Amino acid sequence: MEAKQWTVQIYLTEDGDATHARAVLKTQDTSTLTGRGAARRNPIDRPVPEIGDELAASRALEDLAIRLHDVAADDIVMLTGPVQA
Repeated sequence: MEAKQWTVQIYLTEDGDATHARAVLKTQDTSTLTGRGAARRNPIDRPVPEIGDELAASRALEDLAIRLHDVAADDIVMLTGPVQA
């Protein structure tokens, strides 16, 4: 049985009340896929940077999951299309 390892790195940046996240998936065959997410603190809320990080990162991971699903669906369509004689 072969063990595979894929790595996801999450990059966070803050600009005032906004936090942006980028989740980058790297596979063993050097393919990469990127998801993005953002969060904005309501000015009346207390400043708790960790919450913005968590929201932005979760949204980036959700975007990454959707993109990975789309790639898999495209691969399935390519492999299960009509057989050429």
